Amino acid sequence: MRDFAGEIEARKNAGLYRLRRLVSGPQQPRLTADGEPMLAFCSNDYLGLANHPALVGAVRQGMVEVGVGGAASHLICGHHEAHHRLEAEIARFTRRSGALFFSTGYMANMGVISALAGKGDTIFSDELNHASIIDGCRLSRARVCTYPHGDMSALERQLAVTGGHKLVVTDGVFSMDGDVAPLRQLADLCRAHDALLIVDDAHGFGFMGPDGRGSVASLGLTEEDVPVVIGTFGKAFGTSGAFATGPALLMDYLVQQARTYIYTTAMPPALALASCASLDLVQKEQWRRDHLERLILRFRSAMTRLGYELMPSETPIQPILIGDVRDTLKLSAALEARGLLVTAIRPPTVPEGASRLRVTLSATHTDADLERLIDAFAAHSLSSGLASRRPISVVSD
Repeated sequence: MRDFAGEIEARKNAGLYRLRRLVSGPQQPRLTADGEPMLAFCSNDYLGLANHPALVGAVRQGMVEVGVGGAASHLICGHHEAHHRLEAEIARFTRRSGALFFSTGYMANMGVISALAGKGDTIFSDELNHASIIDGCRLSRARVCTYPHGDMSALERQLAVTGGHKLVVTDGVFSMDGDVAPLRQLADLCRAHDALLIVDDAHGFGFMGPDGRGSVASLGLTEEDVPVVIGTFGKAFGTSGAFATGPALLMDYLVQQARTYIYTTAMPPALALASCASLDLVQKEQWRRDHLERLILRFRSAMTRLGYELMPSETPIQPILIGDVRDTLKLSAALEARGLLVTAIRPPTVPEGASRLRVTLSATHTDADLERLIDAFAAHSLSSGLASRRPISVVSD
């Protein structure tokens, strides 16, 4: 039998052992973790909607009207009118012909990719794509060609020598680096080489683009340019579940072929109603994006002055690349001792030698919250000299 205990011990010795924090109370910047009050800078609740009264009220009223459980899969008797309404509102929000509601972002990527490519086909995947994209590629049984991160010349060479059905898949905003994919160039390449383009914009929706319609919309790209866009409600929208959007024909095809949609119980209808309320708030409350953008600019300016080298991100994801696992854990612990929760990201989530602190900002962080974080980084850099160390450059996963 495999030595599971030994593997766990080896992870502990390498500084790679992972622990779950026990959070109590609602998800918001000020929370209680493992019994201690913390100011969190590690949540994906970018617009601060996870505890919004309108969403709480929508869930409460929804449970009164439609109950709690989804009870069955969508293709049995679980496709509730609340799910159907949400899909129609997603399609309108994204300016696309159709939409399909999935239970999680992971399931959306797994289901969409494995349905739209199969044995004998070829998938081209950015090397820093999320694990759910990688696993969707594996599940498809298609041939997978990984191209260097954001390298359009390499991708073009790969596409040019490949025949048959081709699919290109990328994150819109990369979750660990915070940078944005070269979407316009990707769309042009896919058009030139007759490839189907899929963009997972889980971290772009809500913050980027007009009315928060994401990184694809921020460039004015249409359904013809980027046929399939995937998003999640569990981040900027503050609820739960995920979606795929695109041509109505492809959405119908996914209903027939996406295993993670077909073979799972539908999400609770009350959560779909809460997501409808969230879509409305995201479009109406521009101040959240404006405030968040100001926080990002202030954070980057201050951290640069302190000597920390930031990664090239203009999104709420602001990684500070440290490199060494133990140095990263030490800095995270120093911040936690000051009541600040900033998670250390280590291999295998990121490449060896690329451990980092991943600061994520929210529209519900105040200016005072940000100053407190910056002051803590300043105190640590002065005491340890960590900020003056030049991080290594990393381009592979």
